[in-house]
Order: sequence, then structure tokens, then C-alpha cells
Amino acid sequence: MDDHLNYRDSGVDLEAADESVEAIKELARSTYRSEVMQDIGGFSGMFSFDREKYSEPVLVSGTDGVGTKLKLAFSLNKHDTIGEDCVAMCVNDLLVQGAEPLFFLDYLAVGEMESSRVKEIVRGIAEGCKKAGCALLGGETAEMPGFYPPGEYEMAGFAVGVVEKKHIIDGSRVEEGDSIIGIFSNGVHSNGFSLVRKIIDSRKLSLKELLPETGVTLGDELLKPTQIYVKQVLSLLDKFDIKGMAHITGGGMPGNIDRVLPKGLNAIIDSTRWSVPEVFTYLQKKGNVETKEMFNVFNMGIGYILVCKSSEAGDLIKELKDKNLSSRVIGEIEKGKTGKSAEVFIK
Repeated sequence: MDDHLNYRDSGVDLEAADESVEAIKELARSTYRSEVMQDIGGFSGMFSFDREKYSEPVLVSGTDGVGTKLKLAFSLNKHDTIGEDCVAMCVNDLLVQGAEPLFFLDYLAVGEMESSRVKEIVRGIAEGCKKAGCALLGGETAEMPGFYPPGEYEMAGFAVGVVEKKHIIDGSRVEEGDSIIGIFSNGVHSNGFSLVRKIIDSRKLSLKELLPETGVTLGDELLKPTQIYVKQVLSLLDKFDIKGMAHITGGGMPGNIDRVLPKGLNAIIDSTRWSVPEVFTYLQKKGNVETKEMFNVFNMGIGYILVCKSSEAGDLIKELKDKNLSSRVIGEIEKGKTGKSAEVFIK
């Protein structure tokens, strides 16, 4: 046979892959901490944290993705923030245990290697790593022709952090009378987008229409990257007795706060104590979604939860404000039924 086949004929462009790797290297280097031991390009990444800082270091790990929010990035051909979402979903989860994120690795699978798009995505990942103070230690970019439609991709992330064993925050010290502080989200973050897309598609909404009272388009509002709370909250742990924390992701407040409460205690949330952002009101109205369902799916304006002594709540909120994070006391811990799993009640 005269027609010699090669890898490019199958849809894999090795030259484009090399270009993407070179572009990624500079972005990764911009996130490096002193503990990073080698440059991007090896078979694995090496990181040596300072053992002198810890007597009993505990490694904390987490992995996550962005979900169907990716579909909106595809529709708008806007890929510079979606990587930041991926980092946020991982590092905010590490923070719940009181862990400092050390490094992050990404997995990006594409149907076609477009170096400019890959660079745009990784730029967002690097930005997220900088905000979290962790290093982009490595990752994998896989070209998989025929597996993803043109212009589409999948991504996931993996993060590792460290916490001193005696400083692990697990919610076990939470008690009746403690205050629940809600730190505001900056939008929908990265959960509930299957419902968001259902509302958009069924009601034939345009991503380019302006949201009432916001001055931004629906698409731009929905693609705002997930808030990263790491640096601000870590700086509070030595100053305040924070007993429990929760990252409000899939399942909303009811599905996340109960995960960090001891049995026999309940969280009582008063939804009148903060203003629900316009984007949630808009989606609820357009989709005719029940309020209970909204709270079960979305963060509703509260992206992260702290539980502390009621006597410390005011000072903690002031400290967060000084760090450019708005927050409120949105509820209290009350006694539930002895031996029964914790519940979250929203009124």
C-alpha cells in the first residue's frame, strides 16, 4: 500500500502538543513555591515541604472537576476562567480541614490540540493556584480525537495540602450555641449547572441578555470563577477558635453543613440575614423553581461556612472584612435529638 498512515492522520498533532507544553511551562513556573524540586516536563512532579514547620504533618488531598459549567464555556468560547474553577473546587475542600494547599495537578482531555485554547485554560488554572498559594506542580493534557466533539474538552484537578495533626478542624468541637458565619459567594460558582442549563434551554434564554440590576450578561455572570477562600481563612486560624467549616458546593447548605457537625446537633439557618444575589432570583423566577429546591442545589450567595463561639463572631466578621471578604452570622447551632445525625434547617 502506498498510503502511509501516521499519528496526525488519526487526529493527534504532536507538534501542537509540544507547543502547548511550552506555553504551559511559563504559566506553571509563575505559581512555584520554594519547595518545588523540578521543572514541568518530567514524568512526575516532586515537592519537599518544610518538615521543621510541623511536628506531626498530615497530608490532605482532594480531587474535583467543573461539571457541566464547561458547556457554557464552550457556548461562549470563553476559557480563561474555567481553570480557576477547577482549582477552587479542590483547594476550598482542603481548607475545610484547616489544611494549607501545597500543590495542584490538572488533567485536561481535548478532542483537538489547539495550543491557544489550552494556554487560555491553563492560564486560569495558574491564576487559581496563585490565589490559593499552591504550586501548579504538573498535569496531563491528552489529545483524544473522536472522543470529544469539536471545541469541547474535559478537565479535572487534584490537590494536596498539609495541616498539623493537632490543628485539624473536623467539627467535633462544635457545640450548642455556636454561631454560623456565612462568607458570601461571588455567584453560582461551579455547582447546579445541569439545572442552570435546563432553565436556559427550556426557557430559550440568551446568554447575552443583561441580568436585571447587574449590568452584566447572563453568560458573564454564570462564568464568574468560583471564589477561593484559602489565604484569608488560613490567616484566621491562629487568631480565632474556628470549630468547623464547610465549602458550599453540590447539595447547597443542607447537603454540606451537616457533614461537619457532630450527632445530636442541628444547624438553624435564617435566610433573611443576607440578600440572595440577583442571579439566583432570576434563575428561580425563569425556571419556576421552588425555594427549597434552590437551596438544595445552589449556594444561594453563601460560598463558605465557619462555625465559631458566638463571642468571637463579631471580631471574626470584622477581620474577614479587612481581608475583602463579606460575611454575616446566618445561623446558630442548636441541640437536636441525642444520637441522631445532624440536620440543617433553613427558615
